[in-house]
Amino acid sequence: MKARAPRNRTLVVNQDEADILMRQTISLGSPVMANEIENKLIHQDLFACIDLLPDAFIDLAIIDPPYNLTKKFGNNKFAKTTATLYEEWLESWVSKLKRCLTSTASIYFCCDWQSSKSMQSVIEKHFIVRNRVTWEREKGRGANANWKNCSEDIWFCTVSDEYFFDVEAVKLKRKVIAPYRHASGDPKDWEETSNGNYRLTHPSNLWTDISIPFWSMPENTDHPTQKPEKLIAKLILASSKSGDFVFDPFFGSGTTCVVAKKLNRKFSGVEQESEYCQMAVKRLNRAESDRTIQGYHDGHFWERNSLADQKQTKSTDNETQTIVGLFDEQYN
Repeated sequence: MKARAPRNRTLVVNQDEADILMRQTISLGSPVMANEIENKLIHQDLFACIDLLPDAFIDLAIIDPPYNLTKKFGNNKFAKTTATLYEEWLESWVSKLKRCLTSTASIYFCCDWQSSKSMQSVIEKHFIVRNRVTWEREKGRGANANWKNCSEDIWFCTVSDEYFFDVEAVKLKRKVIAPYRHASGDPKDWEETSNGNYRLTHPSNLWTDISIPFWSMPENTDHPTQKPEKLIAKLILASSKSGDFVFDPFFGSGTTCVVAKKLNRKFSGVEQESEYCQMAVKRLNRAESDRTIQGYHDGHFWERNSLADQKQTKSTDNETQTIVGLFDEQYN
């Protein structure tokens, strides 16, 4: 096990707890009902269990498959291939998963810029494509002969024209730069408080307020492509209601399931790597007592560099209190 710096808060699974954590996962050997997998993690290859999943049980699917890149995930390696073969691989499970979605379900597909065209080609055959969100992934190495790659895409799709979307739940709280007022002197579309002036802004399809988990954040793991809880929280709050069933067929270190639990949704997902299942179970167990989500406080998402502002507000809702951890304000 690698040595950690004193302030490093990356989640660690100790050898003596690995078996205990794995016993909290399940695998499927026959068709199941939705209640049999509710709030449980499936440790299995997706292709071994996808035909055993129930029909029409998913209200929201958040899907973060391997991108068309050569990448090692635990004991398995995903190899970059041609666009044609990558699309065939996507089609092989997207077409099967479709029957598991309710008629009002929403689906979010994550990808990078190289995989985005292939992803669109496949999903538009099966779903109504509503939008493409691009979010700033501020980590990454620079390039001497190209632009630094620091963004990823999320395709927003629905099964039908009848779907749920709560725009009020995902507005972004920003400091007011231009405090315009009505003729009466009252603030125009912003709030004046003793702690500063703020405006709730409608969410766009360009997100610049997301921080990648790093060593001093308690949500951080050693998973190579972990998604931030704040990112997933936006998708869950926008496209599901309390009590809805959220599903992630490639859950990795468990971010989707953890955030679903924190936000009172049912959840399940599939992951074939034991190492990542252990991380996910441990994170879910932690969520029993800590439902905070970095960057989400007092019922609002906050822009970066606003940790001090968040601390000045008071919240009585345990689900929306901000994490006050040992991370720099600049990463909030």
